[in-house]
Amino acid sequence: MSVGLMIQRCHKLRQKRKQYIDQARGVSDEIERERLLQMAEHYGRIVSNEQEKIDSSRDPKEKVPVIEEENSESGDDDENSFPDFITNLK
Repeated sequence: MSVGLMIQRCHKLRQKRKQYIDQARGVSDEIERERLLQMAEHYGRIVSNEQEKIDSSRDPKEKVPVIEEENSESGDDDENSFPDFITNLK
């Protein structure tokens, strides 16, 4: 399988994972939410395996770090996401 096709497949799997996470956010039933999050985790593992295959088949000079979309959307690492009483400690 060519690297281009592997990248396309990986992208589709990432979209599917994000879809399950988004669905889980909108569900009030705890059991259904857990099922959706488990499906998202399953796709996350598949994406990780596919990414390893892609990285191993690429030339080392071509490798570019992959930034996970979910990390940037969560805002947990962003300093601006802290409430004022935490960031304005003096």
